[in-house]
Amino acid sequence: MAKKTVAHLLVDTLVAAGVKRVYGLAGDSLNGITESIRSRDDIRWIPVRHEESAAFAAGADAHLTGNLAVCAGSCGPGNLHLINGLYDCHRSRVPVLAIAAQIPSSEIGSDYFQETHPEHLFAQCSHYCELVSHSEQMPRILEIAIQTALSRRGVSVIVMPGDIGLHDAVKHLPRLHTAALKPGVCPSDIELAELANVLNTAKKVTIFGGAGCKEAHSELIELAGKLKAPIVHTVRGKEFIEFDNPFDVGMTGLLGISSGYHAVMDTDVLLMIGTDFPYRQFYPKDATVVQIDIRGEQLGRRTKVEYGFVGDVKTTLRALLPMLSDDRDDTHLKRSLEQYRKACKGLGELTLEKPGETHIHPQYVARVLDELADQDAIFTCDVGTPTIWAARYLTMNGNRRLLGSFIHGSMASALPQGIGAQVSHPGRQVISLSGDGGLAMLMGDLLSLRQLQTPVKVIVFKNNALGFVELEMKAAGILEYATDLHNPDFSRIAEAAGLLGLTAETPEQVRPMIVQALEHDGPALVEVVVSRQELILPPAISLDQMTGFGLFMLKSLLSGHGDDIIDLAKINLLR
Repeated sequence: MAKKTVAHLLVDTLVAAGVKRVYGLAGDSLNGITESIRSRDDIRWIPVRHEESAAFAAGADAHLTGNLAVCAGSCGPGNLHLINGLYDCHRSRVPVLAIAAQIPSSEIGSDYFQETHPEHLFAQCSHYCELVSHSEQMPRILEIAIQTALSRRGVSVIVMPGDIGLHDAVKHLPRLHTAALKPGVCPSDIELAELANVLNTAKKVTIFGGAGCKEAHSELIELAGKLKAPIVHTVRGKEFIEFDNPFDVGMTGLLGISSGYHAVMDTDVLLMIGTDFPYRQFYPKDATVVQIDIRGEQLGRRTKVEYGFVGDVKTTLRALLPMLSDDRDDTHLKRSLEQYRKACKGLGELTLEKPGETHIHPQYVARVLDELADQDAIFTCDVGTPTIWAARYLTMNGNRRLLGSFIHGSMASALPQGIGAQVSHPGRQVISLSGDGGLAMLMGDLLSLRQLQTPVKVIVFKNNALGFVELEMKAAGILEYATDLHNPDFSRIAEAAGLLGLTAETPEQVRPMIVQALEHDGPALVEVVVSRQELILPPAISLDQMTGFGLFMLKSLLSGHGDDIIDLAKINLLR
């Protein structure tokens, strides 16, 4: 048998684990790996212009496929750039392996050029992080890393000096053919009986579901039918819960609407299923809270929980459903659904074109996108206001997907996630809802769209500001500062990068420009100049927020910025 290098064995092991793509930016410490990939047709190197994009792209790949995805960074600054994207992957619980190249092994500890210690740097954003310092450690270390990422649903990191990758491999074949593990986990019979008793005796139950409901849609709907319970969902749960759901009443929280908020607050029992929703102010103070989660450490860490059960949603609900009675009053459900109807009507009114309107409202852009996008489109959205428009106006139908940095909350995720989505799903329509701040942060990867020939459609909400940051300043009662963005013409930059570049500056231009972009056979960018003065408020306003907005208005008048004050009489609070 011809001798193999450690890098060849690494690539063999990745292929045996089902990996088809490695996202990264080449560097000399990765030469052994890229050379090993170059000569193969069963795995591809996906080049990007920034390692942070590689990690975000890998995370999108893993999120959509459920399989292990891989990214790589060269030594020092190269793999440091991975960290933010890996934090997002880890907190989103998607299986990602990062290859962090290291300086020559003989120089470690000498403060050598580009020296860092990745095994320490990546410790907080990974389940497993180990240094490969000897050829004998491969492929065992790599296989442990792969198994850990898959079984714990998160990030694993292997750190490997470039010279080690070029050494002769001691072993020649992968030892482990990794399969995805999907064990069923269910509470005990005693616990299920206790849970059934709580639900059977409750007069009003509201279900609050998250991303943990991913594979349990039919069980969730059957549960709501028996309990006559409205279903409130998180933004991460939207793509799995919203569709074909006669019990859906929307979202609560900072992105939510009034119906979701009131369904949670006005209940006797709040049944949390597969969610770790972080905002404590949106939990009821007097209701009995029941939580079902596969991770026991999450029980009760957001609000007081009277009953906590460890189990995956599908297995637990299947065992629970036969124990529930369905003879109960539906007043709470009907009231919640009526509130939802009114809230949706209010949201819809904000998207209507008005005669003589010159400003483009971002809500209108999102509604048009929702109408024109394919029924199996994959949407990505930047953190901040694009996430709000996606959460409130994009319709999920069981085939569409929605990705964003919903837990880590990082800017600039939408474009690189769009790359990962398109590369892993070449036949699907991929649309990025990008903020002008987020796009500018990793704008170099517009070049990746052209180089990879990935037909991602980038819709840029251009308001020349860090819009959500301004909103937070106003809510705190201070004048916005340091939030102005002196933006270029993004459509011309897109054209220079080899994309189709379009601009919509008036409401009547929005639809034709988006249609043209979606029909274009290749990557396209539509710059939409949207109104900066859009006040996005949560479904309930605290006294502190009302005081803050009042102080903002007063300061604005006294400082001579009265023209920037929003006409509060026109604001729909959706309450």
